[in-house]
Amino acid sequence: MMDAWRTNMSSMPDASMMDMAAMDMSVLQACMDACSACEQACTVCSTQMMDCSPACMNCADMCNTMMRAMMRMQGMTPASMMAMLDACIAMCQTCMDECMEHAAHSDVCRMCAQACQACMDACMSVRAMLMPA
Repeated sequence: MMDAWRTNMSSMPDASMMDMAAMDMSVLQACMDACSACEQACTVCSTQMMDCSPACMNCADMCNTMMRAMMRMQGMTPASMMAMLDACIAMCQTCMDECMEHAAHSDVCRMCAQACQACMDACMSVRAMLMPA
């Protein structure tokens, strides 16, 4: 019974899956690069033991998850990708806001806030690419 279900499901086209051929891979790559840079900056910033450390650790985790999801988008639905992008944007915003409170006296926090902004911008570009015309 399960084998018949799998055969049926695998032969059916799924319009909800991401169409990789229609996507601008340079936009995706830029977003993955920005997520990676943000993850690294947040990881460094989290070691500074300032009030922003928890937000930085959470942002680093979110950026890592976003980057990994984008590297294996097969099977990702547009709705789930949009939710992931929205979560990454929100986490970067939270982290950036926290780090900006220390940016005047911490180069690390300033760098982290800039990386968060770049990641948000890149995620918003991917999000715009996925929005129906």
